[in-house]
Amino acid sequence: MSESVVVNNLRKVYRGGVVAVDGLTFTVKRGEIYGLVGPNGSGKTTTLRIISTLLKPTSGDVFVEGYSVVRQPMAVRGVISYLPEEAGAYRDLTGYDFIEFMLSIRFKGRELEERVDEAISISDLGEFIEKPVKKYSKGMKRILALSVALAIHPRVLVLDEPTSGLDVEKSMFVRELIKRYREREGVTVILSSHNMLEVENLCDRVGVIYKGKLIAEGEVHRLKSAYSASNLEEVFLRAVKQHGV
Repeated sequence: MSESVVVNNLRKVYRGGVVAVDGLTFTVKRGEIYGLVGPNGSGKTTTLRIISTLLKPTSGDVFVEGYSVVRQPMAVRGVISYLPEEAGAYRDLTGYDFIEFMLSIRFKGRELEERVDEAISISDLGEFIEKPVKKYSKGMKRILALSVALAIHPRVLVLDEPTSGLDVEKSMFVRELIKRYREREGVTVILSSHNMLEVENLCDRVGVIYKGKLIAEGEVHRLKSAYSASNLEEVFLRAVKQHGV
C-alpha cells in the first residue's frame, strides 16, 4: 500500500500571530481511512482545508497523490473531493438540480448524465430529490452533498465532521457510504470527527492533534494499549492531558 497523502512539516499562522498548525507531519496510505481528532481549535479544519487547497500553508507542504498543494493546486483539485463541516446547498434548487449543477463543473455530456444518476442513487432520497433543498433536513442536505463528492470518484476524499448534527440513522447511513466507497473504489479517506465511537469504528488509523501538533498516532487498538485505555475517548483525553491540558 503506497502513500496517498504526505503532510510534511506543515505550518499555518493566521493574522495576529495565531498558530493554527505547527510543524504537522503525517502520512496516509492509499485506500486508508485516517481520522484526525483533537479539541476545538487544535488545527483539524485548517489542516483539511490546506490539504484541499482552500488555504495556503505558511510553510511546509502536502503531497496528494504526488501533487504539491503549494505548487500544483489545480492537479490536486483534480483528484480530491472535500466536504466541509457546513456544506451549503442552494435552497431554491431541487436536489436533482443541485447535483447536476455541482457535477457540471467537472463533467459534460454523457459522463455528466452518468455521474448525476450515480449521485441520485447514492443519496437514496427518493421523491425528495425533486423537492427544493430548503425543505430538506440537515441530514438530507449532508447526504446530498456527500453524494456529489462520491460521484466525482475522487482518489482522495476529505471530510470535515461528516456526521455533525445528524441523527443516529443518518449518521449510520453516512458511515456505511464511506465504508462502501472505500471498499469499492479504493478511495483514500481523511476525516475529522468529535464522535470518538465513530472514529474508532470507521478509521484504520487515528492522529490526535493538539495545538497544531500531532501528539499521538496509530491503529486504534495500539493506541488503546499504549495509553492503557478501554476506548478511543480515553486515549484522546490522556494524550491531550500529557501535553498540557
